[in-house]
Amino acid sequence: MNFYKDFVQDETVYTDYEDLKKNFKLKIPANFNFAYDIVDRYAQTVPSKLAMVWCDDTLESHHFTFSQISERSKQTAEFLKLHGIKKGDTVMLILRRRYEFWFFLLALHRIGAIAVPATNQLLTKDIEYRTNAAEIKMIVSYEDDEVQTRIESALKNSPTVKNIVTVGKNRDGWLSYYDEIENFKAEDFDSESDRPTKNSDTMLVYFTSGTSGNPKMVQHNFTYPLGHIVTAKYWQNVMDGGLHLSVAETGWAKAMWGKIYGQWICGSAVMVYDMTTFSPSKTIEIISKYRVTTFCAPPTTFRFMVKADIKKYDLSALKHIVTAGEALPPELYEKVYDATGLEMHEAFGQTETTVLAGNFPGMKIKPGSMGKPAPGYDLEIVRPDGTRCPPNEEGSIVLHLHGQRPTGLFSGYYKNEEQTKKVFNGDDYYTGDVAYYDEDGYIWFIGRKDDVIKTSGYRVSPFEVESVLLLHPAILECAVTGVPDEKRGQAIKATVVLNKGFEPTKELKLELFEFMKSKTAAYKHPRIIEFVESLPKTISGKIRRVELREKN
Repeated sequence: MNFYKDFVQDETVYTDYEDLKKNFKLKIPANFNFAYDIVDRYAQTVPSKLAMVWCDDTLESHHFTFSQISERSKQTAEFLKLHGIKKGDTVMLILRRRYEFWFFLLALHRIGAIAVPATNQLLTKDIEYRTNAAEIKMIVSYEDDEVQTRIESALKNSPTVKNIVTVGKNRDGWLSYYDEIENFKAEDFDSESDRPTKNSDTMLVYFTSGTSGNPKMVQHNFTYPLGHIVTAKYWQNVMDGGLHLSVAETGWAKAMWGKIYGQWICGSAVMVYDMTTFSPSKTIEIISKYRVTTFCAPPTTFRFMVKADIKKYDLSALKHIVTAGEALPPELYEKVYDATGLEMHEAFGQTETTVLAGNFPGMKIKPGSMGKPAPGYDLEIVRPDGTRCPPNEEGSIVLHLHGQRPTGLFSGYYKNEEQTKKVFNGDDYYTGDVAYYDEDGYIWFIGRKDDVIKTSGYRVSPFEVESVLLLHPAILECAVTGVPDEKRGQAIKATVVLNKGFEPTKELKLELFEFMKSKTAAYKHPRIIEFVESLPKTISGKIRRVELREKN
């Protein structure tokens, strides 16, 4: 059983992509709240339906039904209310992949408070920046001495924070969630009379990765979960009664893509593996052991999984795999297909959106392409004058709004109208990304506008050059940037991290130059190669090319 059809106008079995794109339309209720209209409804109609399977590295595991999720989130809402949280308050959740994240997130939805998920990788200065930018009133953290010490250190410069809550062992100065939660009864939470929200209210704020400056605060309203119906049903291809695993940590927006909203609306349970560090073999073991049916991870994760020899494991339950977050090299696609018999369905989106473009049912996969525009979005690649780019001409990825923002598109940057105005130009939203169409209308990602390299009259995608470099066995990671060059305008520079067993010698550098000559057109060849121990990254693991450019 699922509630997907309740939110889709005239749902049919779409015959192909063109049929899906043309005819798929969402039906938005007048006052939608995911906690009441999805979780509680399952709890009332099919209380024993599986919502979540959770495990961690210690082999602890739990199965949660919708009835249990509903009850615990109501208790958590009462806990929050007792400690002063009300509609419009912002609460930071640093809970990694702990199952309590779902209790708190839904509890905040019930109250109408604003959830601000954050990664456990934040340093003290990062926490300070976020607490002040979002005027955080409460921080909830799982039990971890290092993380909680950073939070404590940030408090002296975080005047809006009134309470900090620990999920785990008691800690001086912290409210103890588990000491108090059993004092509250789910039946004390009156779902109907307490429903305080309307569709336009802010439900969720995510900080962006900050690849080119301070992170921005992306705000989504209460209709945002419905935008992820396309994410779950038509990209991830989740199944009613299935089990979906996305590897994302809850501090990043990809968790909302793959760990709750669309999956539950479409009837799939979510598999949550609360890993402390990523292990490809353990991840494959989890997929095998728990009979995961659909799986989402970035290409880097698949690269490590291939090296761990996927073929050794029983993945017979796995029916569909998807990838996003970085460019997919065609050779990695082939290796994964050879190991699993499954095609990788790539997609593109942002923290500000749901899936904007993807490889949907009925489409032929072109490895490395991010597919075609998603239903619900009028996406186009345009020239500076706003006209549509012909095939093979690079342009800006733009959403045409037609007087209203599509479901899934963010409401704006929280508490920053100036930033919001910069990306909305008239009736269009400019993503800041560059791509091109091929002759069949498939979209190929070039990069962020600032990352595109202009050399000898050509425009070069850093991702394309990086994908080729990564084919060489010596290279673990690399980042390609443009550096000033009198003759070419910009020269292509590759900053390289080597695999174990390789030394940064002059001979290896020459070998890499020759390797690139055999694989790409001359104008795409790196002219400079620099070996480094590590690349500058955001706390989400994205390479900060801006930092590399500033060094040049």
